Amino acid sequence: MIADSFGRVHDYLRISLTDNCNFRCFYCMPEEDYDFTPASRLMQPNEVLALASTFVEQGVKKIRLTGGEPLVRKDAAEIILALGKLPVELVITTNGTRIAEMLPVLIEAGIKSVNISLDTLQPEKFFMITRRDVFHQIRSNIELLLQHKIAVKINMVVMKGLNDGEIKDFIDWTKHNPVQIRFIEFMPFAGNKWTSNKMFSLEEILAVVEKYFVVLPVKSAPNDTAKSFMIPGHEGSFAIISTMTAPFCSTCNRMRLTADGKIKNCLFSDGETDLLTALRNNEDVLPLIKASIWSKKKELGGQLLTNFENIDADAIKNRSMITIGG
Repeated sequence: MIADSFGRVHDYLRISLTDNCNFRCFYCMPEEDYDFTPASRLMQPNEVLALASTFVEQGVKKIRLTGGEPLVRKDAAEIILALGKLPVELVITTNGTRIAEMLPVLIEAGIKSVNISLDTLQPEKFFMITRRDVFHQIRSNIELLLQHKIAVKINMVVMKGLNDGEIKDFIDWTKHNPVQIRFIEFMPFAGNKWTSNKMFSLEEILAVVEKYFVVLPVKSAPNDTAKSFMIPGHEGSFAIISTMTAPFCSTCNRMRLTADGKIKNCLFSDGETDLLTALRNNEDVLPLIKASIWSKKKELGGQLLTNFENIDADAIKNRSMITIGG
């Protein structure tokens, strides 16, 4: 069991496979000429498996693969299939571009749920956000997942003045499709030019949805980060991840392993612990893991204010989102 000083048991590990991505979304990776981590500094497949196995031996029940874009890594299939043999629920977050070619691997590894990052349903706006013209390819790949009975959750970061006008469109999508839309409050990270006036809050999102639909709350599972809702007559559902206005830190069970093998005990932590170097030096990484999680702050990495309007994004000490892994 891995626990922090506040009694929170951590049994969910998010592993970033790479900081590389085939998109250039401004709120995640602002610059086209971003310097990716050299391959030699990334965890290699056997190292990912070794570290993951250590976490599983300590009670981790769920592993989520993230990036960057995890499926652009050349040895992604090897890693996914190896992790699929662990006694753990394996899931993945992806931008959806490589789903068609990787689908047999996902199925063989036992992945039954996929999160797709998709911030707009408008092809022109999609190109503006991602700087890539692959909107229809992603929509096709989402349908492919649904055809194979793989659960799909759509991660939509809501940004005022950019895509908040599409909230109803995303809800309409759930009418005849078994997808869950996850509206995410825009969060501050290094280089993403976050300001409080770009953020669309939990209350604002609900107000938009309730203007058009009857909304019923759904009881959340333990440790859920999302507040879930249903609309009578809709095949799908929606949820809101309210990190900024209604944090869920008191029940947090998440740990993050960056692509270069650093453990972060919180998305917003200003520190990290190097597990990969210790592993390569044949040192026992378990004391490092336990010490990192024990030192976890009570909420929001000890850096963010719950009054988000007063947050100075430039003063936050953290990585960019793409180098954390979400």
